[in-house]
Amino acid sequence: MNVVETLTARNADFAAGHFTPGLRLMPSLKTIVIGCVDPRVDPNEVLGAKAGEIATLRNVGGRVTPELLMELMMLRKVTQAFGGDIGPGWEFIVLHHTDCGITRLEEQPEVLSDFFGVDEEELDELHVGDPRAAVTRDVATLRSDNRLAGVRVSGLVYDVTSGTVETVAAP
Repeated sequence: MNVVETLTARNADFAAGHFTPGLRLMPSLKTIVIGCVDPRVDPNEVLGAKAGEIATLRNVGGRVTPELLMELMMLRKVTQAFGGDIGPGWEFIVLHHTDCGITRLEEQPEVLSDFFGVDEEELDELHVGDPRAAVTRDVATLRSDNRLAGVRVSGLVYDVTSGTVETVAAP
């Protein structure tokens, strides 16, 4: 059985016994988690979220980049189209983790500067090798964006060796 066959068979099991009908488009906890694509760090699993409770945006490193900010603005437009708004009463959680693959790119500043949309000289300020400092930086970026006024922002670091999260930036 190939990967697609395996996954579609698992989906049949999901649809038959685990699917939750009637979920709304908007997450019930009004929360968006920004995390890494690392398969060890699935925000729903790590944070124990149930289907429909949170929305997740994932990229390399779980970082707040210009593209991620554009995606948040697009999500805001989607929520407005449904009569809501991402604003007061919403939560953003930045979730970084230990042993992140993005740290392997520290010796490739040209790659990182393109990803972050900054000059290579500015990379030190982004703390690519330090997940706690990176979370603090990304939380500050979200908090300072006036388009997100009223959204509570916090930051967590997940330890891939223990399975625990540490609050680095309280809401």
